Amino acid sequence: MDTRIEHHAKIIVEWSTEVKPGDMVAITTSPAGHDLAVAVTKEVARAGGIPTTLMASEEISRAFFDGASDDTLQILPEHQKAMVEKCDVMITIRSPQNTKAMANVDPKKLMMRNRTVQEISSIRLSKRWCLTVHPCTTLAQQANMSLDEYQEFVYNATLIDWQEESKMMYVMKEHLERHNDIRFVGPETDLHASTEDRIWIASDGKHNLPSGEVFTAPVEETVEGKIYFDIPFLFGGKVIEGVRLSFEKGEVVDFSAEKEEPTLKEILEIDEGSRRLGEMAIGTNRGIKQHTLNMLFDEKIGDTIHCALGRAYKENNGTNESAVHVDMIKTMIEGEVIAGDEVIYSKGKYFYEK
Repeated sequence: MDTRIEHHAKIIVEWSTEVKPGDMVAITTSPAGHDLAVAVTKEVARAGGIPTTLMASEEISRAFFDGASDDTLQILPEHQKAMVEKCDVMITIRSPQNTKAMANVDPKKLMMRNRTVQEISSIRLSKRWCLTVHPCTTLAQQANMSLDEYQEFVYNATLIDWQEESKMMYVMKEHLERHNDIRFVGPETDLHASTEDRIWIASDGKHNLPSGEVFTAPVEETVEGKIYFDIPFLFGGKVIEGVRLSFEKGEVVDFSAEKEEPTLKEILEIDEGSRRLGEMAIGTNRGIKQHTLNMLFDEKIGDTIHCALGRAYKENNGTNESAVHVDMIKTMIEGEVIAGDEVIYSKGKYFYEK
């Protein structure tokens, strides 16, 4: 086995999820993620955990939506809920065979199902969990890379000293929490929000792997201004590009997209919470050099910020409720991030890089 896969597995088990003797561990993978699932299972067993493996794929998910009636989509999967409740650790390995399998599913069906399983999602987030990627041909094609190039891309972003990375991210967190607001300024962008009584979280590989972001939930009704997201992203198998949003009193009052504007409109109309921001964040992972239409990587790119429409995380003291959490990313190499009177980031440098 490639030693990089073994290294990846060690980080997942030892750093990200801290598996302990007796832990009940669920490992969800697709067939293409088999090698990493093998390595993770071995590391879980070495740590004294009890693993069970679940197989999933995009085509299986698509088959459910093709066959399910609206009534079926609204039935809570109690067996899945019971498993999540019994688990101590949940590890998900993404290695898709078809990233567009869900592209033609009615977005209303997707949102209906999201609302149905929201309770399970909340339970899952209360566990020790990790979401990661195993390099595969499909993701390499999506990133316009050869498989060898994509492997290098993934491992350069993932196989780093997370303990050292964490130290600088916590320095940023501490500085952000000295202030009660956040402002993003850049091309076609001037967005401001209060962060009073909200918590900034340093995402240092404990959940998403790779990681590299410091994020919070803004005080919902205080978001004001405009922002232009220049990095494309996937939603429901569709690529949305060039999103412009304007906010007043926390709500989107104007919007446009250069590609897939109808899909953006559908997102904004899902529920009341989908018109508000549930997250504002700063990307810090300099090992990620380009976007690849994979949000696990793209939202962590160094020299970027991102915002999410929809659900806020309770860990941030966020209150916005929604069936969705849709991240959108902006390059900030020509911009600034300001908290109070302190410049956190300016044109290619974080404050601790001066």
